[in-house]
Amino acid sequence: MTGAASSPCLWVVIPCFNEARGLGATLSALRAQTDAAFTLLIVDNASTDGTRAVAEAFAAAHAGFALHCIDEPLKGTGAAADTGFRHAIAAGATHVARTDADCLPAPDWVAAVKRAFAEGATCVAGRIGLRDDDCRLGPLEHALLWSISALMATVAPLLPHNRGPQFRSPYVMAGGGNLALTAGLYLASGGFPRIAIEQDNDDRLLVNRVRQLGAQIRRDRRVVVLQSARRIKRYGIRTTVLWYWSRKARPAEVDIR
Repeated sequence: MTGAASSPCLWVVIPCFNEARGLGATLSALRAQTDAAFTLLIVDNASTDGTRAVAEAFAAAHAGFALHCIDEPLKGTGAAADTGFRHAIAAGATHVARTDADCLPAPDWVAAVKRAFAEGATCVAGRIGLRDDDCRLGPLEHALLWSISALMATVAPLLPHNRGPQFRSPYVMAGGGNLALTAGLYLASGGFPRIAIEQDNDDRLLVNRVRQLGAQIRRDRRVVVLQSARRIKRYGIRTTVLWYWSRKARPAEVDIR
């Protein structure tokens, strides 16, 4: 790989809705990256709790940290993520990664994302673990959850909406909290669907869009993010699994904080 691809201009996008309470931990994890050559973009998705103020205060307190904030009034993870990716690309990003405001990227997360791109990937799906600093799960819950996750990864490629002659790349299960693409692939695919979280999995729909282009999608276990277990604690494992499985369950309260 040569040119911009060998020395990527990487932006990291975080869509946020009412994440004021926990956003600081995510920002601190990103500031502690071993590779600091990236720009962070917070997309405030019509928050009412001062989320943007938290991000701006963090930026003011850490003058050397490249952090920007924009707004997306149309509520929805897909809409906010798409706005963020397109803003980053218009500003010169050659590669864009996404994590979420309840996630803690590993210290070498940025370095691992860049390594995967340098090795030929055009779309990177990293590994998502569970945080234990905000919502703790018991050993039995952990074991059950990982068993279900392994089963879902096996079954997902066989589901009708993930199969068909239109797909030129194998299916890879990816989460929006740990996903990265080249700018060119993102634009060519049409990007994240501008939908609300209640409608469908915007990350799965994006992956299936890039699969139609024959993208080099890599499931890379070196690219690690720890995600909050808050939804599991509130919904329970059964409802959480059905929720992520194409919204087979609809909790009364979706946005858990």
